[in-house]
Amino acid sequence: MRKGLVVAQVSLSLLLLIAAGLFLQSLRNLKTLNPGFDVKNLAAFDVDPTMSRYDPKWSADYYRRLHERLSALPGVESHTFAVVPLLEDNEWDSWVTIEGYSAKLDERPDPHMQYCSPGFFSTLKIPVLLGRDFNDRDDAGAPKVGIVNQKLVQRYFGGADPLGRHVGMGIDPGTKTDIQIVGVVADTKYESMRQEIPYELYIPLNQKGFADGATVYVRAQGDPTQFFKTLRTAVRAVDTSVPMYDMRTLGGQMEISLLIERLLATLSSVFGCLATLLAALGLYGVMAFMVARRTREIGIRMALGAGQGTVVWMVLRETLTLAALGVAIGLAGAYGVTRLIQAQLFGIAPTDLLTMAAASLGIATVTALAGYIPARRATGIDPMSALRWE
Repeated sequence: MRKGLVVAQVSLSLLLLIAAGLFLQSLRNLKTLNPGFDVKNLAAFDVDPTMSRYDPKWSADYYRRLHERLSALPGVESHTFAVVPLLEDNEWDSWVTIEGYSAKLDERPDPHMQYCSPGFFSTLKIPVLLGRDFNDRDDAGAPKVGIVNQKLVQRYFGGADPLGRHVGMGIDPGTKTDIQIVGVVADTKYESMRQEIPYELYIPLNQKGFADGATVYVRAQGDPTQFFKTLRTAVRAVDTSVPMYDMRTLGGQMEISLLIERLLATLSSVFGCLATLLAALGLYGVMAFMVARRTREIGIRMALGAGQGTVVWMVLRETLTLAALGVAIGLAGAYGVTRLIQAQLFGIAPTDLLTMAAASLGIATVTALAGYIPARRATGIDPMSALRWE
């Protein structure tokens, strides 16, 4: 029973170590993933003029005044407004009709929407691949324009040049396609680092046709946290009745979006290490007990000429046998159990051989050390004293 419990401890410890390795690699893959925009020196905060008064013209004027105030701030490289904040699990998609594309019977093109002001792509350093960025002429009374990402172009235009083509809001027959595509930008993350890059349609902020709050992105020339107080003062100077809230950096928001992944990696690592320690202690206790019970036998062997290496290997061999059984059972269980956490992984297979090999080597090393101590102690037994031991 003692040996069976040790084998069970080793196998369960191996399962936890493999899970910890998979979660850690998933977290690393997400942290090193390029979101498509530059988060360095980028601050963000929210404003909502509609909480003061709902008036589209007044809101547009508020954003104009805020734009002028932020443009005059020293240390601010650029800034922009966006209705949907990035990497905050927010989603705004809309059915659209695409000129020249015949949707299938059950197909409804629904790209993710982003309403943003001129300078959005330059502030976030999103490359404009074709056409142009929005400008101040893309106002409420101007012809409607839009910008799409690469993924949408590949899906609905077959990679052909979409400039000059049109889309319309809605999928009903006869929907007016009055939004002209004037640019193509690189793909970016939208909801979170884990979610796939969506099809995306960008619309000028002043052409959305209704009042709404916005997230303000400010690229500073240095550490953006040093500008928080300055930004608060500037925003209050525009209009004290408009609430400003949730000041943060985009780098910090990127870390927050990985909170669940970091929690899983941390907890699994802690539990894996604790389980491995308990398994090592259990193995050490079993082997120490075995050495104590076999004191007379070991003494006889040494009296008959058995060397220290022979005695160490005799004890260590049993340790390694128990560890090997535990590793074998743990690997067999891991092959099936890790599939249950596949949805929580990113960029790595649940049966990753390198992770399993590393965890197996780690648990084997720890258990071998736990068995070596009593094995080494057995060589210190005095043969004469052991022969008299009862």
